[in-house]
Amino acid sequence: MRFLTLIFISSLLFSCKKESKTPDFLIGNWERINDESNKKNYEIWKKDFSGLGFTLRDKDTVFKEKLNIITKKNNRYLKVTGVNQQPTYFKITTLTKNSLICENSQNEFPKKISYWLENEKLNAKVANDDFAIDFVFKKTQ
Repeated sequence: MRFLTLIFISSLLFSCKKESKTPDFLIGNWERINDESNKKNYEIWKKDFSGLGFTLRDKDTVFKEKLNIITKKNNRYLKVTGVNQQPTYFKITTLTKNSLICENSQNEFPKKISYWLENEKLNAKVANDDFAIDFVFKKTQ
């Protein structure tokens, strides 16, 4: 009887795949739809979870940042470069099929970055304890 129990438990353990969650919902070209009329904000996320965020005013780029989801010391981070002199790392604290929360309590602003997919729109919020900015993007491709 013990032998059958051992075989049963072993088969359960080996048949269960460890599912590695990835923020696939981010992938695509996104255009912000809730911004000032004289600016256009975009985020582009590739399948390797590298991204680019930028803002155009007329035809001039007035803001640009590189975004990457990386693994560092067995933790996952959102790495943001191009804003500060050194990259800023936000530890991924929550990751579901349709949402992502990243936090860095040492950063002045933002301390928290959230993404979530809702009604085919990509929503984002950057916030600290006193202030937040909401983004709503539609997919362009």
